[in-house]
Amino acid sequence: MNAADRFLARRSYASSAPGGTPVSVYDSSSNAAAAVAQEIATLIRSKAAAGKKAVLGLATGSTPTGVYDELVRLHQQEGLSFRNVVTFNLDEYWPMQPDALQSYRRFMAEHLFDHIDIDPKNVNIPDGTLPLERVAEFCAAYEDRIAQVDGLDLQILGIGRTGHIGFNEPGSPRESRTRLITLDKVTRKDAASDFFGEWNVPRRAITMGVGTILRADRILLLAWGESKARIIRQALEGEVSQAVAASFLQEHANVEFVLDRSAAGELTPVKTPWLLGPVSQRSLRWNERLTRRAVIWLAQALGKPILKLIEEDYNEHGLQELLSERGAAYDVNIEVFKSMQATITGWPGGKPRTGRVGSPDLFQHASDQYPKRVIVFSPHPDDDVISMGGTFVRLCEQDHEVHVAYQTSGNIAVFDDEAVRFADFVAEFARTFELFGAADVARIEKQAAAFVTGKRPGEIDSPELQRIKALIRRSEARAAARFCGVASERIHFLDMPFYETGRVRKKPLGPRDVEIVAELLERVRPHQIYAAGDLSDPHGTHRVCLRAVVTAVEKLSAHDWMRSCEFWLYRGAWQEWEPERIEMAVPLSPDEVERKRMAIFKHQSQKDKALFPGPSDMREFWQRAEDRNRETAQAYDRLGLSEYQAIEAFVRWKPGMF
Repeated sequence: MNAADRFLARRSYASSAPGGTPVSVYDSSSNAAAAVAQEIATLIRSKAAAGKKAVLGLATGSTPTGVYDELVRLHQQEGLSFRNVVTFNLDEYWPMQPDALQSYRRFMAEHLFDHIDIDPKNVNIPDGTLPLERVAEFCAAYEDRIAQVDGLDLQILGIGRTGHIGFNEPGSPRESRTRLITLDKVTRKDAASDFFGEWNVPRRAITMGVGTILRADRILLLAWGESKARIIRQALEGEVSQAVAASFLQEHANVEFVLDRSAAGELTPVKTPWLLGPVSQRSLRWNERLTRRAVIWLAQALGKPILKLIEEDYNEHGLQELLSERGAAYDVNIEVFKSMQATITGWPGGKPRTGRVGSPDLFQHASDQYPKRVIVFSPHPDDDVISMGGTFVRLCEQDHEVHVAYQTSGNIAVFDDEAVRFADFVAEFARTFELFGAADVARIEKQAAAFVTGKRPGEIDSPELQRIKALIRRSEARAAARFCGVASERIHFLDMPFYETGRVRKKPLGPRDVEIVAELLERVRPHQIYAAGDLSDPHGTHRVCLRAVVTAVEKLSAHDWMRSCEFWLYRGAWQEWEPERIEMAVPLSPDEVERKRMAIFKHQSQKDKALFPGPSDMREFWQRAEDRNRETAQAYDRLGLSEYQAIEAFVRWKPGMF
C-alpha cells in the first residue's frame, strides 16, 4: 500500500474504517489551540460532574502555549476549575534546576499553573535535580503514580524535527517507559537558542517513554508551521518505525493530529489530492491555483519543462481529470507557463511611465504610482538583507522612497564577548579623545565585563549589557540599510515591547506592539509593504511580528491609501515559497548577489550562528540565503523559464492567509 492509499485509509478511519489516524486541519494555530483547549475543558467538566479526577499529560515548548493561554482564559473568565485535575508532564532536561530559565517546571508555572486553581500536589513533573544514582528509581515511581490514577485520560504532544514525542529520540522502542535518555544532536541544536549556545544544552533528559504515552486513553498531537510539515508527513504517511517515534501513534486507537494549514502542507490530501482519486469527490475543483500546483508538481516529478509535458504524462500520474476539466495538455501547459512567466519582474515597485505599449515586463502592480513609498518590516535587524536584500537594493536604485522598520532589537543574538569588545572600544575612544564622560564610560565597561565574568549559562543579561547589545545590532542594521541605499532618516527602530524581555521567551503580543506598527504606517502611508511571512522561525519572533503587521493593516484597512497598498510577504532563512505559490519573482544578477552578500556581512556580530541553527546545517545565513535564492532560480529554469543567477520570491498577503 503506497503513502497515498495509507493516508486515504486513515482519513476514512474517521468515518469508522479501521487502520487510520484522523487529522484536523485548522486555518490558524490559534483556532486549533482554542479547539484543543475546549476539548480539555469538556473532559475536566465531565469528570468533575462524575466526581472523578481528570488526568492530563502535558507538553512544553512553543506549540502548546496557545492551548494554555486559552485554558487560563477559560478559568479566569468562564469559571473552569482545575481542582479535580492531575497533571503529568512529558519530560525535563537533566540536570536542571527548577528555577532555571529553561526549566520545564518553570515553563509550566509561567504559562499555566500560576494562573489556575490546580492543587500543587496534583502537579507531576520529572525532577531534573536528582543525582544520577536516583534517576532510575524516580522514573519507576513516576510510572507508578500514573498507574495509581488509572492512567492518562488525555495526552497532549508536540513533535520535534527528528519526530520525537517527549524526548523519545530516534531509536526509542515502542514499549519504552519513563527513563533518562541522551538527546539527539539535532534536538540539542534546536534547543541552542533557549540556552544561549549549543554548548550549554544538557546532553540528557528524563522523558516519558513511547509505551507510557501510548497507554493514554486519548492523544492529541499538535503541530504548527511549515517547519513541521515534513516530519508530520513522515509520522502520518510513513512506515511505523523506531526512526520516527511519532509514527507509533498510527497504532493508537484514539489519537488525532491537530494541525494548522502550514503544518499540513506536505500531506497528500493537501499537497497532491489528485493522488487520492478525483478531486471533485474531495470538495475541490480544478481552479487556476490547483491547476498550477498540479502542473508544476508533474513537471518537477518528471524532470520536464512545463511546455514539454504531454497527455500521457498527465494520464499516467493521476491527472486525467485535470485535462477533462481544463482542456488539452498543450493548452493547460501554456496557461500555467504564462502564469509563472508573469510573476517575473525586475521592477518590484513598478516601472515609470514611458508611454510605450507592450512592455516585456508582464507583472502587474495594484498601483501605477511611481515612485512609490515602501516600508520593509524586518523582525530582527538582519532579516531584511538576508531575505530580500537584492529586492531591497532594486527598490532603492529605482528611486522609490524606501523605509525599513526593525521590529525588535535582536539583542539576545549578540555574544557576550562581542558586547564587552564594543564597550572596551567606546571606553578607549572616550579616553583617547578626552571626551566628557570618559569616566562614566569606563564604569559601564567594567560593569559589563564583571557581569559577563560571573554570568551563569542562560542568565538574563544586565540592563547595561542588553542596551549595549541592542546598540551593536542597531549600528549594524544602519550600515546594511545604508549600503542598500536607504536614507538614514528612513531607518526606524520600533523596539516592540513584546520582545524586550532579555530572554528567548517573549511576552504575548500586546496593543502597544500593534499601535507602534500602525503609527509608522499612518506616518509613511506606503504604497507597498514587505513583511516576513515565514512561520518556520524556531523562536516564534517572525510569527508574532507578522501578526502585529497584519493586525495593524486590518486596523487601517478603511483608509483610502491602504486600499491600494500592496502587501508582500518574503520568507526568512528557514524556508522559501514553493514555485506554485510565488506571485512575484525578482531575478538577481551575479553582481546583485554579491552586493546582497556584502549587505549581510555588515552584521558582523552575527558571524557565528551557533545560537541560531537552521533546519539542516550550521552554515552562515548569507550562504543559506544564496543557496535558497539560487535554488529558486534553478526551479524556474527547470520549468522552462528564463535562467537567472538567483531569484527572491514573494507572495501577496490575503485576509485569512495565516
